[in-house]
Amino acid sequence: MDMQLSQLLFGLPGLIKAPARDALISGLKIDSRDVQPGDLFVALSGETVDGHRFIADALARGAAAIVGQQTVENLLVPYVQVQDSRLALAYISAGFYGFPARRLVMIGVTGTDGKTTTANLIYHILQSAGLRTGMISTVNARIGEVVLDTGFHVTTPEAPLVQSYLAQMVGAGLSHVVLEATSHGLAQQRVAYCDFDLAVVTNVTHEHLDYHKSYEGYLAAKGLLLESLSRTSAKPFFTARGAVINRDDRSYAYLRQITQAPILSYGLTIEADITAASPETYPEGLKFTALGQDLDGKSFQLQVESALVGEFNLYNVLAAVTLACGFMKLDAEAVRRGIKMTDAIPGRMERIDLGQPFSAIVDFAHTPNALRKSLETARKLTNSRLIAVFGSAGLRDRQKRRLMAQVSTQLADLAVFTAEDPRTESLAGILADMAQGAEAAGGKEGEDFYRVPDRREAIRLATRLARPGDLVIACGKGHEQSMCFGEIEYLWDDRIALRAALSELLNIPGPEMPFLPDAAN
Repeated sequence: MDMQLSQLLFGLPGLIKAPARDALISGLKIDSRDVQPGDLFVALSGETVDGHRFIADALARGAAAIVGQQTVENLLVPYVQVQDSRLALAYISAGFYGFPARRLVMIGVTGTDGKTTTANLIYHILQSAGLRTGMISTVNARIGEVVLDTGFHVTTPEAPLVQSYLAQMVGAGLSHVVLEATSHGLAQQRVAYCDFDLAVVTNVTHEHLDYHKSYEGYLAAKGLLLESLSRTSAKPFFTARGAVINRDDRSYAYLRQITQAPILSYGLTIEADITAASPETYPEGLKFTALGQDLDGKSFQLQVESALVGEFNLYNVLAAVTLACGFMKLDAEAVRRGIKMTDAIPGRMERIDLGQPFSAIVDFAHTPNALRKSLETARKLTNSRLIAVFGSAGLRDRQKRRLMAQVSTQLADLAVFTAEDPRTESLAGILADMAQGAEAAGGKEGEDFYRVPDRREAIRLATRLARPGDLVIACGKGHEQSMCFGEIEYLWDDRIALRAALSELLNIPGPEMPFLPDAAN
C-alpha cells in the first residue's frame, strides 16, 4: 500500500514547514534500523533517545522522506517539520491506513489496575451479544480468530501498529473494538485519532510517577481518554458517547469535570449510578446483583456470576456491566453469558498446580494498590501462611518500592524481595529500598522477609518454605515474556519459572528454569 506524502500531510496538525516536493511512501517507521526503501521515517524525541540523531541512518537505508520537530536543512529527500512528532505520527498513521477508527465503534479502557481484565470482560460481552468485536490489549490483539502478541512489556503499541490493527479489523468485517490505553500510550499520543466513542476508567492509583512526576500529572494523562470523546466526529452507525468511571476511586472528582460527554459511575457505595447489591466473593469466583439506571433513566437489575476472584474483580465486572447495560443497553442474558465466558486472564491470579500440597499463583500486581488487592484476595484463599515473591522495577517510580514492601509486611506472612526488570539500576539498591520499607512497617529480615536478587532462586525459596496448605504468590510479571537487565531483554515467564521450581521440588518432569544473568549488584 503506497501513498503520496502530500496526501498524508493534508490536514496535519502542527505543520510548520511542508516540503516543496512530493514522495511516494510505502511504510512508516520510528526506528531507523527498521527502515526499508520508500519508508517515511518519523524522528521522535524521547526521554533518553532523540530520533533526530538517526536521520542519517534512516536515509542510508532508503527513507523516502523524514518528519521531525527540529529545523533540518539540505536533505536529499523531503523533510516535514512539525510542532509535535508524536501527534504527527498518530495522524499520519491513521491517514496511511484510511482512518479506520471512523468505521468502528471504539471503546477505550484505561486505569492503573484492572485495565486488561475489564477490556477482556467487555470484549466477551460484546462477542456474546453477537457483535463482531476486536481487541487491542497490553497482552495481545484479537482480530477475528487471529491472536497477535503485542510485545514483551505492558504498554499500548505505537501509533503505526495501533492503526494497522484497526485497519485489519475493518478488513475482517469487525464492527466494535475494545482498546486498552495506558497512561504512556495516552500521553505519547499513541491512541490519538482512534476516535473513541465510549471510555472506561477503572481507577487511578500510585504508579508511573517517574514519568508523570506527580499523581496529578498521572491523573491528567489518564483523563486524556475522556477528553478525547469530545473530538470524535459523529458516526452515523453509532451515536452514543459516554464515560464510565469509578465512584469509589479518588480520581472520580477530577474525571467527572473534564469531559462534556455523559457519565455513568459504578461502585459499591450508594452514590454510584450503578452498584452491586449483595456482593459475594469466594475462592471459586464472585456474584452480585447489578442495580441502576441506564443513560435514559430506565432501571435495570442483573444477576451476575463470574469465575474471577477478589473484590477488585468485582469492580472490574461492575465497570463492564455499566458500559454494556448503561450505555450500550445490551441484552441482559448476553451480558451474563459474556461475563461467564471470561475465565482467568493470563497472568492475573493464575493458578499453577503440579500436585504440590500448597497453592501457587502468578499475578501481575506491580503497584502498591494492586499488590494490596492481590494479597487481600490471596489471604482469603488459604487458612495457612501467605508467601509473596515480588520486586520493583528499576528506572521507575522509586516511592512504590517502600510502599509495596510495607503492603507485603502488613498482609503476607513471608515476603521474598527479588529482581523485576532492574534495567541499568543497581538491583542491590532497589532491594535495599524495599528492605527499608519493610523494616519501617515492623518487618524483620530473615523472619518476615528475605532479599534474593536472583528471581529464579527467589521462587525456588518460596516453594521450599511453603508448608501444606500455604499459598505462594509470585507478583509483578504476570503474563510478561521478558525481564530487562541492563539494556537487554531476557526471555522470562513467571509461570514457567514457578512450574520449573515446583517440578524440581516434587522431583517430577517439568519445564527448565528460564535463564537470567547474574545481577546481584
